[in-house]
Amino acid sequence: MVHAVSGSAIGPEGPTALSVMTWNVRRPVPTLRADSPDRWENRRDILRTVLQQTRPSVLGVQEALPEQLEWIAESAGYQWIGRGRDSDGGGEHCAVFYDPARIRVGRWAQYALSRTPSVPGSRSWGAAWPRIAVVAELIDVASGGAFRLINTHLDHMSPVARRHSAVLLRAVVRGRFGVWRDPLPTVLMGDANADRRSAPYRILTAELTDTWLTAKRRASPAWRSYSGYARPRLGRRIDWILASPDIAVDAAAVAAVRIGDRAGSDHEPVQAVLRLPGGELRR
Repeated sequence: MVHAVSGSAIGPEGPTALSVMTWNVRRPVPTLRADSPDRWENRRDILRTVLQQTRPSVLGVQEALPEQLEWIAESAGYQWIGRGRDSDGGGEHCAVFYDPARIRVGRWAQYALSRTPSVPGSRSWGAAWPRIAVVAELIDVASGGAFRLINTHLDHMSPVARRHSAVLLRAVVRGRFGVWRDPLPTVLMGDANADRRSAPYRILTAELTDTWLTAKRRASPAWRSYSGYARPRLGRRIDWILASPDIAVDAAAVAAVRIGDRAGSDHEPVQAVLRLPGGELRR
């Protein structure tokens, strides 16, 4: 059966532009009824179709479990970095996927968003679950431009945890955290569980710009980024792509794609098309 595809998304971009995406892919829940739109088996093909049509060079996911990581990697020929958020490296991942034909990975690390960032599985400030950030230095082999990528998922329950986590992430952005001492153009993406009126947004946009606001072109309406599988509607963006001011933003979208009226996740994928400073196409 052929299902109708609806919604706005950014497809593959030209060779000098860098397409990035953040997507909370919603972990599988095994106890759901067979026809639930939240059931992984009912939405994984939609997620694959969206990725194959948009083909971002860098994809940051949240909530992903191992079977989803494998599915995503196979969907578009990705490789990925990251570990689970639990103390043993299991559990939900904030993995960073990348197209190995376009992106080369330098050093990378994963931190707990807690008072003890180097302790896996640690949590603080009333967070309901361990929360993490994956930080990587990436090189765009097409342009030769290097940048720092941060992918994260802030706590859904504690505004105090979200605020402290944003302060920790700001230190990474500033090059004042751990091994991340050298300045680099920076992209921070993830599910913030907060909108632009929140403390984390104010803290992080003191250093970074909101790509939705600075984009030369918006390829979608201002859809809310959490839909709960409902029809797209205008509203709050709790999933962000932020970038340092030296990165140009060609386009942005909240890719509320539906196939047969079904969504790939309870969150919409958020996209941005970027141009790194100082990079020119290598011929």
